[in-house]
Amino acid sequence: MTVGSVTIDALRGLDLVIVGAGVTGKALHDFALSHGALVSMVDDRVDGALRSLPERCALAIISPGWRPDHSVIEEIRARGIPHLSEIDFAWEMKRQIAPEQRWIALSGTNGKTTTIQMVENIMRSAGVAGVACGNVGRTVIESITPEIDILAIELSSFQIDWSELPRFEAIALLNISPDHIDWHGSFDRYRDAKLKLISLSKRSFINVSDATLSRSWPELTTATNSDLIPFHLGSPASGEIGLVEDLIVDRALVDDPMNAEVLVEVAVLPSNASHNVSNAMAAAALSKAIGIGADAITEGLATFVLDQHRLQVIGEAKGITWVDDSKATNPHAAMAAIFSFPSVIWIAGGLAKGASMDELVRATSSRVRAAILVGRDAPLIRAALEELNPSVKIVEVGATQGREVMREAVTFAKNLASRGDTVLLAPACASMDQFTSYKERGDLFQGAVKELVLSEGGAP
Repeated sequence: MTVGSVTIDALRGLDLVIVGAGVTGKALHDFALSHGALVSMVDDRVDGALRSLPERCALAIISPGWRPDHSVIEEIRARGIPHLSEIDFAWEMKRQIAPEQRWIALSGTNGKTTTIQMVENIMRSAGVAGVACGNVGRTVIESITPEIDILAIELSSFQIDWSELPRFEAIALLNISPDHIDWHGSFDRYRDAKLKLISLSKRSFINVSDATLSRSWPELTTATNSDLIPFHLGSPASGEIGLVEDLIVDRALVDDPMNAEVLVEVAVLPSNASHNVSNAMAAAALSKAIGIGADAITEGLATFVLDQHRLQVIGEAKGITWVDDSKATNPHAAMAAIFSFPSVIWIAGGLAKGASMDELVRATSSRVRAAILVGRDAPLIRAALEELNPSVKIVEVGATQGREVMREAVTFAKNLASRGDTVLLAPACASMDQFTSYKERGDLFQGAVKELVLSEGGAP
């Protein structure tokens, strides 16, 4: 069997291995089983799954997150076993089950989930039969059905790195900053994985307000057949999408690029923070690329509600605002959060995943008044602060268990903050050293704030 010959009929009786027994792997397992495949699952981290590749394997489907140098992947290659990513497999199944279904996608270091959910809300407002899937909500394979016309897919760098076959109607790249260096091996490889998405799309919207994407623009214009459209927070030239006063306007997907079409007013967005405006711009561009008009775009963005743990204001007490941005799991996201406030008591730390904190600390030095550090890589952040922002007050939390970590951090913040400050949880790190997820980290932070601060008098 070759990768290009994977058909639904060929699945019946096929010895198929799913590499990875997480949410995606289980969805792939159920799909293949329902079409008669003889399915095994390999995952050395999950009880009930095989620890190594079985002797009989005619095709392997690889879940996201598995490194190319993992022993199972190396054995698949050494044995010459045909293999696909979950996205490639889903694309092949889509071509047979729902050939009229169209795919759009986006990626970026930060803002992916918010932006893809914006797209889904816009599709809902327009009456389009579309869903958000991929790295958010339901899996792609579960969304392959003729009843769904559009898939808006959030893709991680892992998923893109493994994929070769899809042809998206349009994609958007939001930003690229150091993240997952431990998986990719270097920032350049991580960047290249993100940029690879452009080669899989007919049309690509690129946020040239982002430093990395702006630097990459010249090479992109000469190295791809995709229709490249820049978007940014400035006034757009012909062929671009941008801002005119407080309006997101399109001068790219219009009949006459000398005239601009207003897509949405910034005033109706759930947040006018610059990164959120960029996210809304990408969502509007993707929506227009699939034929949705400005009225539905405005309605979809105006009724969109940001998820918890994304610059979520918990409350205010004694002139101090408490904000949860636990979703800021890397330096770039934390920087965007800190830039939203003039005077910050910053709660940070966790697993840095190989990222440097120097640029973050340098760029935010005029805004961070004190830092409260938690987690395994607290010393990394302390070292950057001591070198690049030596006047800042630094406190390290001694507790190691989730609830007590946040109680201690909030107590420190309460003593350090003054009227006009914002106490901001924007960790710049992953959470798994002390918490089960960024959501648990944010929930425990919110609980500590409500118990130790707002219960004494304050506005939630």
